[in-house]
Amino acid sequence: MNKIMENIVTTIATELNVKPHSVKVTIDLLDDGSTVPFIARYRKEVTNGLDDTQLRHLDKRLKYLRELSERKVSIINSIKELGKLDSTLEQQIHRVDNKTLLEDIYRPFKSKRRTKGQIAIEAGLQPLAQQLLTSSHLAPKVAAKKYLNQAKGIETLEQALDGAMAIIIDQMASDHQLLPRIRSYMWQHCHIETKPARKKKPPIAQHVLDKYRNYFEHAEPLKKAPSHRVLAMLRGRNDGALQLTLNCDPHQQANRCLGMILTQYKINAHQTNTWLFDVANQAWKTRIYPSLENELLNKVKELAEQDAIDVFAKNLSDLLMAAPAGEKITMGLDPGIRTGVKVAIVDGTGKLLATDTIYPHPPRNQWQQSISTLTALVTKYNVSLMSIGNGTGSRETDKLVLQCRKDSPQLTFSSIIVSEAGASVYSASELAAKEFPQLDVSLRGAVSIARRLQDPLAELVKIEPKAIGVGQYQHDVNQSQLSTRLGEVIEDCVNGVGVDLNMASVPLLCHVSGLNNTLAQNIIDYREKNGRFSDRKQLLKVPRLGPKAYQQAAGFLRIRQGKTALDNSAVHPEAYSLVNAMAKAVKLQVAQLIGNKSDLQKIDPHQFITAQFGLPTITDILTELDKPGRDPRPEFTTATFKEGIESIADLQPEMILEGIITNVTNFGAFVDIGVHQDGLVHISALADRFVSDPHEVVKTGQVVKVKVTEVDSQRKRIALTMRLNATVIEKPAATTRNREQTTPKNSNNNQDSALANAFAKAKQR
Repeated sequence: MNKIMENIVTTIATELNVKPHSVKVTIDLLDDGSTVPFIARYRKEVTNGLDDTQLRHLDKRLKYLRELSERKVSIINSIKELGKLDSTLEQQIHRVDNKTLLEDIYRPFKSKRRTKGQIAIEAGLQPLAQQLLTSSHLAPKVAAKKYLNQAKGIETLEQALDGAMAIIIDQMASDHQLLPRIRSYMWQHCHIETKPARKKKPPIAQHVLDKYRNYFEHAEPLKKAPSHRVLAMLRGRNDGALQLTLNCDPHQQANRCLGMILTQYKINAHQTNTWLFDVANQAWKTRIYPSLENELLNKVKELAEQDAIDVFAKNLSDLLMAAPAGEKITMGLDPGIRTGVKVAIVDGTGKLLATDTIYPHPPRNQWQQSISTLTALVTKYNVSLMSIGNGTGSRETDKLVLQCRKDSPQLTFSSIIVSEAGASVYSASELAAKEFPQLDVSLRGAVSIARRLQDPLAELVKIEPKAIGVGQYQHDVNQSQLSTRLGEVIEDCVNGVGVDLNMASVPLLCHVSGLNNTLAQNIIDYREKNGRFSDRKQLLKVPRLGPKAYQQAAGFLRIRQGKTALDNSAVHPEAYSLVNAMAKAVKLQVAQLIGNKSDLQKIDPHQFITAQFGLPTITDILTELDKPGRDPRPEFTTATFKEGIESIADLQPEMILEGIITNVTNFGAFVDIGVHQDGLVHISALADRFVSDPHEVVKTGQVVKVKVTEVDSQRKRIALTMRLNATVIEKPAATTRNREQTTPKNSNNNQDSALANAFAKAKQR
């Protein structure tokens, strides 16, 4: 292992607080093509038990530090070619631990456009600049007389001094010792401030301005600004509604940043000769401040984007890992008013059985006819679940279903309203067209709505994650980073649950460890040609699926009723011999050992430790044998919406309702309580204690009880609380409106305006 790699290993080991050896062997596994899910599940002995979160961090940091090392080599070579590299500078470059500081060091050596300072150097003014910078007692005009040179265009003292000033400003603006100190101070003390943008032609539309009214007089510490507010402010700037600046002296103190420049160059601001002070002031105003302001705004944007991506990832994970209803015959209803309600029935495996369209709502008003159609379909196909999309017409359709069940009490189906986010995206996708070539696009959406109730994970992986609608400012963040992170979430969820090899679709299979789109399609093609898989080893017959892919994927693929009982478990084929030895020790067949708690307890795990299998793997195997193929997802439950609550007009403060969390953000959680508009539980109302992260308390898809605290029918806003014992204090509507219209500077700590602010941010998602 070379010196660079040793440094990388040491850095990551320190960050994770683990042994360097664990990091080193994990890097070897990653470089060899192993995936994070495979390493986390089947290589615990090798890594000393690093979990998937640690492994994801390790993988990310490994890429960053390798890029940093490559950049160091490139910079050292560039400076060496210029003949300006010495041992001190080289050591300084090697010691740098982040890209920003590395670029600070390289800044003076970069080839750049021909600046005014460079032109002055070419005119021979470099000595004058250095004399004036190092000898404060010199009179600038007296010193400049020696450098008048008509041939080089320096005809006046002003021209000579302007040239010297440009040289010094260039030097100050690229000082790699000064810039990090100023940058650090600004990050610690700057306030981010917003106000209305200057009037433009054509003027900004009023509805755009209204979205950002809370930010017309706003200021808060830069490093403490929550991600959702940062992204809202940046969007307001991009929309032309806001002007955004950094205030380095929010408390009207002396300009500390300018003071750092003066100190660095030993300039006395009160000396008789003020020329150097003016130079430093110009360097700050024209070069250093604009550059660092832009840099810090980019930094806070990147941090906010990462936070938003984390929120999206958590919500997506919760949604994918939501409880499946299971293999029940399910009817999907895609509500519509004028265009009708699309109906699709699928069997327990998700196979389409029937479709129809009913028109219970205006303008056709075929209410009774629609009830008769639903009754006939439920009876014919023995439907046990109805999945109703939560789009336009969902409440009216839910009322229709309730009437259907009331009119025919012999029907025993249950109905659930589910999120239909992304269903239309799936309907129009190439995958849906291939799966249902003869089916109308609108009916494909009903199929998706039915299937996502049966198995959210298997169905939602078919949809672009960004279309699922559980993100926070997902369209404003780095799309490449977002896609990478969401891909990791899907990979972890799919492999955490496991995949039925004989039922999985291409979108599901391609997220299995070791597989890609090509191999997933090859598996499907092999299955269609040769029939269902009966043994995991058959995977090796799939075209282009070699031993490495088999090793990575096999443990996450399940075969029900196969030749080998272990094929329907998370036990990896490489450990089958170990299980055989365990079964032999208790004088049973493997099939008899699976699920046999009493005999499994007789097995001493230490007896089977070998060079290949340590105690962590053996413990995992015994747990898996006890409950083979256990689904880590929770039991299926549903929310019961209160009868008579159909619209926002039916809500009153103090009502206690049941609902489903539809989205979790940094400022609170949105809850579907059975009306057309989701309500918001602000972060301050999630629990009877301080909550720093809403994900500590709630997650997407969770059934919760909430109390209505405030209803604004005109603005279609519902305020809720999960603090059910809290007293609701009604506020006059005018007061609420006034509070939302004007937000004083630094008012984000004002508890009264927290809800209004949260709604404003939510509207901008």
